Amino acid sequence: MAKRNPAPQSVYRRQLASRLKELRDAKELTLSEVAEVVEVNQSSLSRIENGDRGTTPVLVKALLDCYEVTDPVEREDILDLVRADQAQRQQWWKKYSAVINTTQYGGYLALESSATSFRSYEPQLMPGLLQTADYARQVITEMRVDLTAKQVDALVTVRMERQEKVLGREDAPKLWAVIDEAAIRRIEGNRAVLKGELEHLLDVAPRTNITVQLLPFSAGFHPGLYGSFMLMGFPEPNPDVVWVENLTNSVYFEGSEDVERYTEVFDHLRARALGPPETRSQINKILKEL
Repeated sequence: MAKRNPAPQSVYRRQLASRLKELRDAKELTLSEVAEVVEVNQSSLSRIENGDRGTTPVLVKALLDCYEVTDPVEREDILDLVRADQAQRQQWWKKYSAVINTTQYGGYLALESSATSFRSYEPQLMPGLLQTADYARQVITEMRVDLTAKQVDALVTVRMERQEKVLGREDAPKLWAVIDEAAIRRIEGNRAVLKGELEHLLDVAPRTNITVQLLPFSAGFHPGLYGSFMLMGFPEPNPDVVWVENLTNSVYFEGSEDVERYTEVFDHLRARALGPPETRSQINKILKEL
């Protein structure tokens, strides 16, 4: 199943939507019947159950009463999901909304902020979570010719804050990145930027939650030639999501067949890529050449 922005705002909202639908189904009630009891528009309830909109503790308490949920522990667990989703909506990137909206970026940041794992394949660029500021600035400047210098600076700041918010937190998610050799060779024209980026990859390599593999040209043709993608994992029972970005839009896939296909491709790519030790050796070799 492919969906365009906006993506679900948080993993908590997805859990809440699932729990509320299960409770309604268990009572064999229709949306229209529930809407009449709690005096809320039926379409609003439908969007809440689909995870397309948030809600409030007051409304959820009314729904729990309607579904005859009396166990205080169960009620509090569900209300905790509501509160967590509300907290998630206090997005740190709000102050950059103008430039983020022009890049269809907000939906990705919402998912990224609650993910517990990332599996990234990049055929042309370094993964955003591993870019230096100098590298990010050059990439954004060259790729987004429609942006002003001020907008470029804002996106670079967002990218650096992403790294701090995601990889810098105590419960940092796991990041497994497979990077095509083309991503390194493409920027050889600016040796200072490339040197800084490669040194950064070596700096993060010892971190236990980060795995970096280089896919050499010698790997030949492979299924990753279709383009970059990001597999994001979330706490159970939430399914993984695949994020794919193109020039004008971003799409995420959450259907099991799509996720399984991208997972298969990622496993194929990391099997053909250099192992982490060999990757570090190759990066050191390129640095010496510089």
